[in-house]
Amino acid sequence: GLGGLYRWTYSHLAAHRKAGERARRHRPGKLIGNSRSRGHARTDGPLWPVVRDLLAQRWSPQQIAAHLRALYPDRPELRVSHETIYQAIYYQARGRMRAELDRQVALRSGRGKRRPQSRLAAAERSARPWVAGLHISARPAQAQDRAVPGHWEGDLIIGARGTSAIITPVERTTRFTMLGALPHSRVSQQVTSVLTTLMRRLPTEMAATLTWDQGAEMAEHADFTLATGCRVYFCDPHSPWQRGTNENTNGLLRQYFPRSATDFRTHTQADLDEVARQLNQRPRHTLGWKTPAQALNEFLVATTA
Repeated sequence: GLGGLYRWTYSHLAAHRKAGERARRHRPGKLIGNSRSRGHARTDGPLWPVVRDLLAQRWSPQQIAAHLRALYPDRPELRVSHETIYQAIYYQARGRMRAELDRQVALRSGRGKRRPQSRLAAAERSARPWVAGLHISARPAQAQDRAVPGHWEGDLIIGARGTSAIITPVERTTRFTMLGALPHSRVSQQVTSVLTTLMRRLPTEMAATLTWDQGAEMAEHADFTLATGCRVYFCDPHSPWQRGTNENTNGLLRQYFPRSATDFRTHTQADLDEVARQLNQRPRHTLGWKTPAQALNEFLVATTA
């Protein structure tokens, strides 16, 4: 027969088996404990309870990974990438956690297509005397560039069947969010009264401007401005991107309050304050993975130093 090197032949089956053996990871994972035996169930890793609790608070994998890096800068064994978290989600409970996350994401919009507007409703919205002279283009330059906190965007989010609502003002620079209950109605007098109460929680320098859409709930904005010193400006019709920070926040709030099943009249102001607290304690990529609460606190400390 052949001698030398030619006495060995290549077997793709043997090569595949050996590659699998070399790639097999015998040390336990941080989120999913690996099993040495084929067919054995995977076990939870030491970090999974921490990650699971943050997922339950509706943190994203990116937020969790950044939070762990900041919390344990010198302990790599207590840090994981967001890709690893996604893999753990897919493994846990054989897809049940993934289905839950899909359900939460689907709740961001609340409906699959745009709802047609009647011509009568459009005609009613065309006459808005409260908007005169307060177009968004007249807003101060510092509100546009987000250089200084104190400039807010706001709107209502509506509950099931349009029978209830809450107020959702968001600060443009820090992304700090407050929520206001409207247990009785969303007429302008009620809305401006609740907004006034919310703004009085903050120092006066944190209430410079508020940008809103042209809804009738802000028809009495002059009373709000007189009470707080916060001037109100109005977006163009059908231009939600002019309040992009608020629109994004309202999408996050739909994780807590799905439109198809929420009656805001059953939620107290204390309930809404707790949801706002959770949102303000989520690290944000746009803030360098600081939380809105941290960003606001840093500004307040700097202005009082």
